[in-house]
Amino acid sequence: MSKHHVKRLAVLRHSKAAWPVGVPDVDRPLAERGHADAPEAGKWLLANKVVPDFILCSLALRTRQTCTWVCGELGDLAPTPKLESGLYAAGARRMLSVINHVPDTVRTLLVIAHMPGVQDLVLDLASRESDQDAYMDAASHFPTTGLAVLEVDKPWAELDGQDARLTHFAVPRAEGRKHGRGH
Repeated sequence: MSKHHVKRLAVLRHSKAAWPVGVPDVDRPLAERGHADAPEAGKWLLANKVVPDFILCSLALRTRQTCTWVCGELGDLAPTPKLESGLYAAGARRMLSVINHVPDTVRTLLVIAHMPGVQDLVLDLASRESDQDAYMDAASHFPTTGLAVLEVDKPWAELDGQDARLTHFAVPRAEGRKHGRGH
């Protein structure tokens, strides 16, 4: 992969959500732990120089709240997120079809969505050249605030499967709740 043509796809599972009685799934808010962990994803993106120039976010409340915390950490570097109904309750193929419509001018894309779609998408896209530790971590568990980073050397429209290199899998947590490796 020629480094100057490489794009990055960061896939983030929303932070820990609450389960309030009588609240529809789409309106579930972040739990206290989610509000604590979500900013850590933004800090991780900054520390690892994976700053998105475009963000696609599921329209569910918990993903929007996660996105707000991440953008708060990115500060002036944060792009205006695009809410995407096609990411709510979506499987990997549906999520990929949303990504396939991203303009090719986007160099680093952040997608904030839900299980099992986020895990399935990452595993479907990961090529044989992927970091094996990152792949095994993503395959064995993709907890809330789980974050995968893949390198892509083709247009978003051509991304199809096993054609992106998984380089990192991390689970940023608030102080005292460290988990996962930051490959």
